Amino acid sequence: MPIPIFANSLFVGLFVLLSIINANPLEHAKPKLSDYGFFREPMAEQIPVDNIFPYRISTALFTDYAYKSRFIVLPDGEKISYISSEEFDFPIGTIFIKTFYYPTDFRAPEKDWQIIETRLLVHTSEGWAGYPYVWNQEQTDASLEIAGDRQNISWIDTQGKAQNVNYLVPNFNMCKGCHFVNKTFQPIGPKPRLLNCDNFYNGYHKNQLKEMLELDMVEKMPPIKSIPATAEWDDEHYSLNDRARAYLDVNCAHCHNSKGPASTSGLFLEYHEEDVKKLGVFKPPIAAGRGSGNLDFNIVPGKPNESIFIYRMESSDPGILMPESGRKMVHKEGVALIRDWILSMKE
Repeated sequence: MPIPIFANSLFVGLFVLLSIINANPLEHAKPKLSDYGFFREPMAEQIPVDNIFPYRISTALFTDYAYKSRFIVLPDGEKISYISSEEFDFPIGTIFIKTFYYPTDFRAPEKDWQIIETRLLVHTSEGWAGYPYVWNQEQTDASLEIAGDRQNISWIDTQGKAQNVNYLVPNFNMCKGCHFVNKTFQPIGPKPRLLNCDNFYNGYHKNQLKEMLELDMVEKMPPIKSIPATAEWDDEHYSLNDRARAYLDVNCAHCHNSKGPASTSGLFLEYHEEDVKKLGVFKPPIAAGRGSGNLDFNIVPGKPNESIFIYRMESSDPGILMPESGRKMVHKEGVALIRDWILSMKE
């Protein structure tokens, strides 16, 4: 359902009022994406200028089948500090760039892109802030849109079938829904264990952490072999369990962890969680309402159709679906993975 005009106006008006009362949260944002000088022309090709580092996440968040390009910008002379396999410390001035786009035809993903938005996550002296930039129809630039946007997007999927979605660009405050950890707004994707995988650099496949070390971007990092690596959910070289756990970790654990927005649920889906009840096995829901589907447990081993996980993942009803943000479509491949994982479990 489109956001009513009066709701957008109310949001913007409230934002302006808060900006007058407090320090302006947009003082670090520029009106146009081109104002930052991140990309070479034409910007739609997403080719960064020197000293901007492209990266990927081993298992990425599902966002209605959108493709994403990701980059890190470090301030001159500054380095990232390794804290643990779960955390880097990024210097003030760091910017993460994430662009969302759809190939017109998924059978030829390298051409005819429809770029929708670019999100910036900026480490300011007051903390992290997220800024949404919406691309114009000409695909030449993107403008800051604090109220977000909605766009009807169409494409041809890998099976040759027409697909479409009413895509939501989040407003200025919605980023906090996923990025709020331990009562602090912060990055959640670029963890060492999620970056401990290969990417394509200068014509060769290379481990990203190794490339970061060689570029002198990181300090205090132990030998890469000692850093755990998170499985890629769609790569069958990894075990079914590792792929399913990686999928739940990235798509669900930003809320479902002991320090996240869903901490009171007692359902913790982080990659290295070992308590099977916290993972949902024979665990009844807490205040799930109709999201439970009148089912008793989040996971019933061997019985996906009796598991709340599958019920919510297969739903596109806003009052039922999980994850709550980032999707309107059902991720059929993700559902199949979690279904197979539950089927493999023994009581």
